[in-house]
Amino acid sequence: MDLADKQKADALDHWVEWQKEKAKRNLPKDLEVLPSPLLLEQMEREAAQRQRDREGCSVPPPQLQRSLPASVPAAKPSSSSRRRNRRRTGIKSFRRTSLMYSSPELMERIGQMEGDYETALLPTLRRVSAMPQPLLTSPRVPPTPQLLFLVCRVFTEKLVLILASETCNEWFEEGAPPDPVSEWFKEQFVLVLASEPRDEGFEKEAPPDLVPEGFKEQYNHRELKFARTMIFAVEEINRDPLLLPGLSLGYKVYNGCGADNLIRAAIEAINGNDPLSCSDQTLAILGHSSSGVSDDINTIISTVSVPQISHLSTCACLSDKIRYPTFFRTVPSDRYQITALVELMKYFDWRWIGIIHSVGTYAEEGASELVKEALKEGICVEYRILYLKTSRLRFRTIVKTLQESSSKVVLMFMSLSYAESFLSEMEVHNITGKQWVGSESWITQTHLVSADRKHILQGAIGFALPQASIPGLGEFLLSLKPFNQSDSSLIEAIWEDFFGCSFTPTNTSTLCTGTEDLQAISSVYTDVTNFREENCIYTAVYSVAFALSVLLQCENGSNPTTGNPCLSKDEIQPKLVFDAMKLVNFTTKNGANIFFDNNGDSTAKYDLVNWQIKEDGSADIVSIGQFDNSLPEGTKLKLKDNMKIVWGSYNNMVVRSVCREPCPPGTRKAVNKNKPLCCFDCFQCHEGTISNKTNSLDCLTCSPEFRPNEMRDNCVPKPTEYLSYTETMGKLLTGFGTFGVFLSLLITTIFFCHKDTPIVRANNSELSFLLLFSLKLCFLCSLTFIGRPTHWSCMLRYTSFSITFVFCISCVLGKTMLVLITFRARLPGSNVIKWFGPAQLRVTVLIFILVQVVICRIWLTTSPPFPNMNMQYYKDRIILECALGSAVGFWAMLGYIGILAALCFILTFLARKLPDSFNESKLITFSMLIFCAVWITFIPAYISSPGKFAVAVEIFAILASSFGVLLCIFAPKCYIILLRPDENSKKSLMVKMSPNNFNS
Repeated sequence: MDLADKQKADALDHWVEWQKEKAKRNLPKDLEVLPSPLLLEQMEREAAQRQRDREGCSVPPPQLQRSLPASVPAAKPSSSSRRRNRRRTGIKSFRRTSLMYSSPELMERIGQMEGDYETALLPTLRRVSAMPQPLLTSPRVPPTPQLLFLVCRVFTEKLVLILASETCNEWFEEGAPPDPVSEWFKEQFVLVLASEPRDEGFEKEAPPDLVPEGFKEQYNHRELKFARTMIFAVEEINRDPLLLPGLSLGYKVYNGCGADNLIRAAIEAINGNDPLSCSDQTLAILGHSSSGVSDDINTIISTVSVPQISHLSTCACLSDKIRYPTFFRTVPSDRYQITALVELMKYFDWRWIGIIHSVGTYAEEGASELVKEALKEGICVEYRILYLKTSRLRFRTIVKTLQESSSKVVLMFMSLSYAESFLSEMEVHNITGKQWVGSESWITQTHLVSADRKHILQGAIGFALPQASIPGLGEFLLSLKPFNQSDSSLIEAIWEDFFGCSFTPTNTSTLCTGTEDLQAISSVYTDVTNFREENCIYTAVYSVAFALSVLLQCENGSNPTTGNPCLSKDEIQPKLVFDAMKLVNFTTKNGANIFFDNNGDSTAKYDLVNWQIKEDGSADIVSIGQFDNSLPEGTKLKLKDNMKIVWGSYNNMVVRSVCREPCPPGTRKAVNKNKPLCCFDCFQCHEGTISNKTNSLDCLTCSPEFRPNEMRDNCVPKPTEYLSYTETMGKLLTGFGTFGVFLSLLITTIFFCHKDTPIVRANNSELSFLLLFSLKLCFLCSLTFIGRPTHWSCMLRYTSFSITFVFCISCVLGKTMLVLITFRARLPGSNVIKWFGPAQLRVTVLIFILVQVVICRIWLTTSPPFPNMNMQYYKDRIILECALGSAVGFWAMLGYIGILAALCFILTFLARKLPDSFNESKLITFSMLIFCAVWITFIPAYISSPGKFAVAVEIFAILASSFGVLLCIFAPKCYIILLRPDENSKKSLMVKMSPNNFNS
């Protein structure tokens, strides 16, 4: 019999055995995945014929394909059909194939799936409903029936395909899911692919009895430690006379590294096949460490309501009570780890991160959920890369990405076995400047440290299960001896692995005595300084014990907790234990409160740990904080005070990792549609707007009384502007006004001292003194326009200005009228002088003033001037001014002054040809000309001048017109009085008033 026939015979024998085993144990039909090799050819022919009928393509029958030489490829479907089927399955394809082995049920499921495959499949799957070719043998080591049996049973619901090709090495470069089986067959042209690759359950711990010699992995010391912890907890409970009085717990430990053992344990839990006869049926199952394997176990045992309590299966998917109704766990769900990691990113303001994760339920689902939750909190993921042990191309991509990426924080979300492989490959690459964050599965494993990994692990940070104290556990673990155990053969094998010796005399190793000291070796098992995962196992055992304690309570014939009738220990069934697990609520010896929520999850607490590597290469895993999901939002993550934290890449401070620095106050944040959300743009706020917060989405407009500062991050009061005494312009105008008052007083003094001289008496000295007094008031009223406007100052400035100017012009008008009347009275037959004497002049001046007083009174009564903040002229400052109140009142007041000035100018113009000796008509004419010119130019200048300059224009007009009247009327007389006294005589006056001069 040749090799191919032998393989077919072995496969057939195995299939027959499996059918018998299935019937014997009444297993679900879904476990039937291996079709009989004798039926393969017929099934293939029928499937190929259906495929040809459906697509109309030329596909040779299987016999023809097998007979074709290697150089003559089989006919391929059209490119359109390839694209159509590829879209339907979501599967990429390879170039060639010579083998695929599966079942029709699984092939039917392929066409229904829309999964995103990390791994590419063969072009045979381009026609997904066609039956694959029959099993062919490898030219080297063929896959054994036991291996096929193992893989198909473990991955029944996970769509497993066992494929082989002549281009196997190319597949691995493209990224096949790594595990011990695929590693073994890498050179044997066999590849194992799964739509949902498993995590540590199969990838890490392939059953050693099914792997050829030379390819076996070492025993898992960590899982041995877990099993011994469970035994310790059971024995401790049995010694407790109060917890379960009259009842002792028994246990069965199965080898958890192979699917045969796991499924056998699940089946025995269902069938009650108990060789120790502890009870009719197993009441609870503890395990597994792997989320994927726990998935498989609970699928089987949940049908009979056997509770499963896992100590390390963290996948959030297991919280689904519809799919996993009897699943409980004492380890926090990855949902909480993800929440903790997001809180950590927020705490240190790491908004731009990268993620490297491994295959498997734990890592893939964890990374996916982390991306979603991070995005909700404004944390962006620059890259998310899958790491595969066997793909060199993918690893080179990871290295290149790390070297070129701008994110400084890298999250390594991997199971322990993948973390070991990844770190070993990263040793030779000088990747610096990164802050590494680890997942709970590996962050406390100090055996990962080495001198070559210091640049990666130094300062690494992550969340770990809380450290707990379990008295007596360390001594119990170290008391292990190979000869006093029930399964001494297994312990002997592990003992040999511990010490590198052998119980069987050989020439290559030393002889084991069984008395070796476990404290002398460094192993995961012998590390009894920290108990983290072990505490989850310890708690899981106690939770079952307390569930039993709940069921055995009895008061007055009923259970006080459940309300049901009392039960004896023989009446307890798995379903009752399952119900009691929901009621468990107890406090462990180390003070932790244990209970399960509606999803079977326990309270989530983590220690935030920091890797601090010493000079000698050893590492301290230092707890620097804690995360407690039961606390209110914002207080769940708390760092310890005064705790030294070592940061990645030897940084002395927290690593800054953002795609774009936050938009500072004074700018606004704008989303860039071509970049991730965290890679936004910052734009300076527009003029007149501010933003006083970091990453403000909008700029705010300041209220009218405020303006943005230079940084545009705050509204500051606008500076107020008015004509003050302290500024240069105010000082100059105040000086001129004061000088005008002084000059008026000086002239008044001169006139008073020479009041009896002809030149003073000639033009009514009384009116001259009144005019000088009014001019003093005009100069003084200009000062009321300077200073901060108030309600009273606004009314005072306009009323004083209007009344004093009317007073002044009335006096000038009186003098003009007096000149005209005086000379007209000398004409023959004129009697005007008797109707217009000094008394009439006083009354006339008073009437003119009273008219202005009435106008001002009406103005101030109806709508007086008031202080106003003018924000129209300038955007950056406020003009404090006196608003007119009523524009009609203002222009009526000013118009009245203009009418008097115009009348005065007309009268003086009529008197311009009178004799000029002691005659003021020409002087008054010139002064009125200046007065009118000033106030005519004042109107456009006042209207066009903004702010304080309008006030300055008013003051200038007052001073200019006042100086014009003062100097034009009184300066010539002062000149004669002081410098030409000879002309200040009656004789000189009479000469100029001769008839010849008058008629000329």
